[in-house]
Amino acid sequence: MSAMIRMSRRRLLASGGKAAVLVAAAGIAPKFIRPSRAYAADALAPGMIGGPTGFDGSERYQYGPDTPEGRAIEAAKAMKGAGKAPAKIVLGLSDGSIGQLTQPFPAGAPSIKDLWEKETGIPLEIVGVPNGQEFTKTMQDISTRGGAYDIYAVEWNRLGDLAETGGILKLDDFVAQYKPEWDDPERGYVDGAKGVSLLNQYRGSTYGVSLDGDFQTWVYRTDLFGDAAEKKAFSDKHGYELAPPKTWKQHDEIAAFFQRPDKGLFGSTDLRNQGWGYTNWYQRYVSMASPNQFLFDDTGKPLINSEQGIAAVNEYIASLAHHSPDAISWGWPEQYGNFAKGGAAMTCAFSNLPKFLDNAGNKDSAVTGKIGSMLPPGREIDGKLISRSVLWLNLSASVSSQAKNPEACYLFLQWLGSSRIYAWMTANPGGYFDPFRLSDFSDPLVRQTYHAYHMDVVRETVARTVPTINYPGATAFHNALDENLVAALTKAKTAEQAMADTEAEWKKIARRTGEEKLLEAIKANKEAWPTVLDPVS
Repeated sequence: MSAMIRMSRRRLLASGGKAAVLVAAAGIAPKFIRPSRAYAADALAPGMIGGPTGFDGSERYQYGPDTPEGRAIEAAKAMKGAGKAPAKIVLGLSDGSIGQLTQPFPAGAPSIKDLWEKETGIPLEIVGVPNGQEFTKTMQDISTRGGAYDIYAVEWNRLGDLAETGGILKLDDFVAQYKPEWDDPERGYVDGAKGVSLLNQYRGSTYGVSLDGDFQTWVYRTDLFGDAAEKKAFSDKHGYELAPPKTWKQHDEIAAFFQRPDKGLFGSTDLRNQGWGYTNWYQRYVSMASPNQFLFDDTGKPLINSEQGIAAVNEYIASLAHHSPDAISWGWPEQYGNFAKGGAAMTCAFSNLPKFLDNAGNKDSAVTGKIGSMLPPGREIDGKLISRSVLWLNLSASVSSQAKNPEACYLFLQWLGSSRIYAWMTANPGGYFDPFRLSDFSDPLVRQTYHAYHMDVVRETVARTVPTINYPGATAFHNALDENLVAALTKAKTAEQAMADTEAEWKKIARRTGEEKLLEAIKANKEAWPTVLDPVS
């Protein structure tokens, strides 16, 4: 790995990952999103026992006693009344997400933190963790028995690794008692029980509560794709109409068409750097079979050292031709900053990109009113289109085994992660927890913040999203893949050698982890993979 790449990775993490996207690169901050001021009577709707007030529509986020939020609040209040509540709950949370809990939204509303403390009497202390260091800080607290936090918030696919350390608690008894209804068919997780298993469970038991929706979503420039001269030139060259690409072949042709670095325009800027770029290799690889090209077979044998794996690497390398010359060192700050300046025709990013860049209040964005959303490109196989995205980063909260009062911590997480409170929170532009529940996609505040056109596409993208590795050894598996892909991009290895070396390393990791344990986790992971097949035309 070159010094340039190592420095870029350190700089990205030091700059705060997702948070730095806005303040360090594009100059965009949540303060620019100002919903119109709307006030409602400071009273709960009939039958409601809690929830926000003070703005029009606040009743949508209020709850009765027989709801997940209501059960959590009533239990926490009873705990406080009996003198059994903790003096406080300490939540370790990435810096970029704190604002969604501490900043009132919309105008006239309380903050999430204030509402919890008012309704339960239990103080919430939020300790900021630098973006990108959540797992490191959590492991430090676990290994040293530091007890700095009651609740950890870490990337969702680290759940297996954390559970194996014994540093986080199994939550099954609390789930059975308080009924979070995560699998509710209207308000719950996408794919119901399978979605719950993927995001919150490890080996059949609950260890986390999902608090994010980092489904990687494709966007494009409507002004470029809709320009009559561009459309004619493209059609004359390729023989089909310029439109958001449905296949990877179309994507690569369109990206090459718009690759004009002399004019400050790149064709596509989905990331290629270490630590992030391999998720875009994922998208190309997993769409190479119907319904999916899996990473492992049912016996635990890696499948990446194959015709499909090598082809995906070669495509990944070839795609550098329509990226920035510095693509291998670009992270989210450079990607968002470039798109804000009108520097790319297409990109794939967190679902919050239009929230910040298609925003009339953001005077630093040159693409306001010029962004569209599209489903991920795919491949035609057996008369159907296999279109796949990927879930990456996505914070999940777990209760520390050192927590002073685990039950109170769980009650807070059930309340925060339930449909009414979560929709209200994710609509708040003060942080980076993104929508993921079924009810989020139709919520008026969420659609206002994220844009209606975008939320409809995000909903369909979620249905086509492949999970990254989330079983024990996830960090090691991804590091091995990541390092070999970077070696291929820098021509230190061929595509064939990169996949052979990844396979060899994955086999070693499997032996260290325990193959029986791994097989169980691989099976559970596969059950959450999408089966959606789209028509070709």
